[in-house]
Amino acid sequence: MSCLGNLLWFIFGGCISGLSWMLAGCLWCISIIGIPYGIQCFKFASMSFFPFGKEIVYGGGTASFIVNIIWILISGIPLAIEHLTIGCLLCLTIIGIPFGLQQFKLAKLALMPFGTRIVHMTDKNSYG
Repeated sequence: MSCLGNLLWFIFGGCISGLSWMLAGCLWCISIIGIPYGIQCFKFASMSFFPFGKEIVYGGGTASFIVNIIWILISGIPLAIEHLTIGCLLCLTIIGIPFGLQQFKLAKLALMPFGTRIVHMTDKNSYG
């Protein structure tokens, strides 16, 4: 079922969301200091392209908090606004609600990407 959901997702908004994360990653990788941010963007681009069957686990500590503050000021707010806008548009129809909820999950990720990890639903029980 997640394969069909991912295919429909990619056609109806996932491609745009994933490309946004890829663009942010490319822009971050221009400077040497931004490379860790860019690598994180590329990881979450794959999540944005195909989110069904995956879950985001939040964690981290003080270092993640500080890095997330820098992230929010530069890239987090535009990505979050994009995901919220697309999510609201998708939730206008009953069929689009599951896709809108995935966009809201990605909006939260856009605000706090550091200290998180992506867990496949089959692996979730082994991580707690």
